[in-house]
Amino acid sequence: MGEPTVSAIMNRPLADVPAELADPLRPHLEKVAAEMVREIKALVPEYARPTDSPYGQRMQWAVEQTVTHFVAAFGRTDMEWGTVTEIFEGIGSYEARKGRSLDGLQTAIRVSGQVACRRFIKSAQKEEWSLQTLGQITESLFVFLEKIAGAAARGFASAQERLATERERFRWRLRDLLVEDPPASHEAIVDLARSARWEPPRTMAVVAVRPPEDHGAPVLPPAVLADWHGPVPYLIVPDPEGPGRDGLIASLVRNCKAAVGPTVPMTRGALSLRWAARALSLVERGVLPAKEPVRCLDQLPTLVSAMSEELIDVALRGRLAPLMDLPPHRREPLARTLLTYMESRDNAVAAADRLLVHEQTVRYRIRRLEELLGDVLYDPEHRIELLLMLHTWVNFDQLSEASER
Repeated sequence: MGEPTVSAIMNRPLADVPAELADPLRPHLEKVAAEMVREIKALVPEYARPTDSPYGQRMQWAVEQTVTHFVAAFGRTDMEWGTVTEIFEGIGSYEARKGRSLDGLQTAIRVSGQVACRRFIKSAQKEEWSLQTLGQITESLFVFLEKIAGAAARGFASAQERLATERERFRWRLRDLLVEDPPASHEAIVDLARSARWEPPRTMAVVAVRPPEDHGAPVLPPAVLADWHGPVPYLIVPDPEGPGRDGLIASLVRNCKAAVGPTVPMTRGALSLRWAARALSLVERGVLPAKEPVRCLDQLPTLVSAMSEELIDVALRGRLAPLMDLPPHRREPLARTLLTYMESRDNAVAAADRLLVHEQTVRYRIRRLEELLGDVLYDPEHRIELLLMLHTWVNFDQLSEASER
């Protein structure tokens, strides 16, 4: 017969070790297990628990079971490895659930192997084993250690996958809860955030996004929640006024039209989403700039105007009829000049700088407007109203005229 294959050795690592060698070892297994536990505790801080604690007792049991199982496999081809691999799959799963890596467990397995090797060498001297027998046992030990390490890795990976899927589900639920209307309670949000492993921020903002076709979802930092596939995709960004947040938002919505809702407490996410969506609709219409994410609070006049666009349109036709009756090429510069002049506190020089025209041009246009509109131009009771109407007209009606042309 030829040499056994690697697969055969892995499946029955101790089959070629004489079964009678196990008998002198069995009385010492408890001491061997205790020695392994002592060295594991000394080298792996997270395993250094009191022996009489539930954790300490469980570790002692696992080591004893492993040692007993190894010795019981001497000379056997029918050994069932499910018991011991199940133990280590469970340990690997436990490490994942506790948020630890496999480093500590791998160290523990390696330490156990070192203790076992020392003990086998002593037994070989005492029982007068041949070098071949000692070599068989030692080689089988390494195969056995690899088998249980593999079981631990499988348990760890499986648990991580389950945890990731479960955490993702919690994050989805949390995302929806944060923009719910009527809002959820602060306590409910914090409780769900704990399950999602999401640190509740003091404030948040919702960013409404319109990605181009075939634009993939961005890779998000853990703190950012997202619904990238809804009718209006959005991101939830914690502490949006913090340092570096503008750059973060811009990087997440690169090549997309986007609007950043107002910064709100966690329980007011629906408000932030609502205004972000309204601002985004104005970006898509071309009313607001699309080069970078628009912040709602930087566009208050335009957003307020958009909410009353129909009413303001009716008011325009009643209050500014003489101006609106002019041909478009004449009324557009007059309306824009009047708005800029009023925003500049009736300062013709400042208005001229903003409009990139000569100040005399501004003064001429204002005189023409005084002829057309009369006292309404300087009526303090209607100044805010006039500003609102002009802002809406310049930003919305000029857009409509451009599209009609």
